Amino acid sequence: MIDASGHDEASANGVFVDDAAQISAHNSDNTKGAGLGTRITKIEVSKLRLPLTVPYKLSFGPVTALDTIIVQAFDDDGCAGFGEATILTGYTPETIEGAWQAVSEISKAVVGMETDDAKSQALTRHAETPFSVTAVVTAIEMLEGHDVLQSPTSSVPLLAILGAMDESDIKKEITSHAAAGYTTIKVKIGWDLEDDLARTAFIQSCLPDGVSIRIDGNQGYSKEDGVAFASRVSPERVELLEQPCHMDDWDAAAALAKIDNVPFMLDESIYGDAEIERAAELGGVTHVKLKLMKAGSIDNLMRQLRRIRELGMIPVLGNGVASDPGCWMEACVAGVLVDNAGEMNGFLKPNTHLFTKPLSVIGGAIAMPTEMPRLIDLLALAVDHHTFSAT
Repeated sequence: MIDASGHDEASANGVFVDDAAQISAHNSDNTKGAGLGTRITKIEVSKLRLPLTVPYKLSFGPVTALDTIIVQAFDDDGCAGFGEATILTGYTPETIEGAWQAVSEISKAVVGMETDDAKSQALTRHAETPFSVTAVVTAIEMLEGHDVLQSPTSSVPLLAILGAMDESDIKKEITSHAAAGYTTIKVKIGWDLEDDLARTAFIQSCLPDGVSIRIDGNQGYSKEDGVAFASRVSPERVELLEQPCHMDDWDAAAALAKIDNVPFMLDESIYGDAEIERAAELGGVTHVKLKLMKAGSIDNLMRQLRRIRELGMIPVLGNGVASDPGCWMEACVAGVLVDNAGEMNGFLKPNTHLFTKPLSVIGGAIAMPTEMPRLIDLLALAVDHHTFSAT
């Protein structure tokens, strides 16, 4: 909630806590607890386009701006919660135009309801429009005073992104990331097999002690090239290989799961419980990455993270294509349910921050705010804006 304050550490410095029951239930006096019959009196939705300071290089093209929708839900006391949907064409079948319509329809339908009923109503559309539904439902969960948002851990480790492509810049960037305290660096591949293998080998030769790489294919390879890369890349300092083939190509995922040269993670293929179960059935998927925007709700995300562990895999969390609200919420969850570097670094990419006190990174980790973040005035940034009020 925007009006909430107070901080009680559930864990410190990214230490893993495997039971959400250990999360402090401390709330300030003006924080409403879930289940108290909170009625949603107003919902505001804002569509934003947030230019990036530098293009974010992906196998299916550079990203130059975030297309982001922010939902704010209010109650009778003027307390509020916010949620986010950032749409990346190629990662989700949702489009920014379709998401804007869906978020507006859902918001109009649930305003005036009590929070439990509103969440249930919104989640009926989750399979159809997961990012859109998540924006609405997480705003409501925050309005209710979700425990995991009230008492975040003090810091959450992040990975760094290696954007350089030529050797001299690669060396400089790795040195800079290590000096800043990062111990995990993400390396993008998925363009040309031989070039990617050569560049990865050079990167590995430059890594200082204590630094590993997470290799992300971003669905750029065919099945044959994905298998070739996984088989031929040196395992030295490789934490995992992430989603080199298309999200719908489960035959490729099965082939990659049989290769034990490097650990293998699925990301874009995973939307919920069914895909998590399917990944486990392959037998060689070691890691599964989740994003809040696909989960539908904070509660769903936390349950799915636990399910990944129950099935013998390692959960990874974070969205590199999200702004401040989504990244902050993911960091709150990561602090209690994840024990590796988070990928919720999207908030570092735009040239505009959405919190009045921007999130900061110290020693390669998000320094979590001790008070509930507040949004800036979004109207000045909004490409479009709607307000829905209860009658």
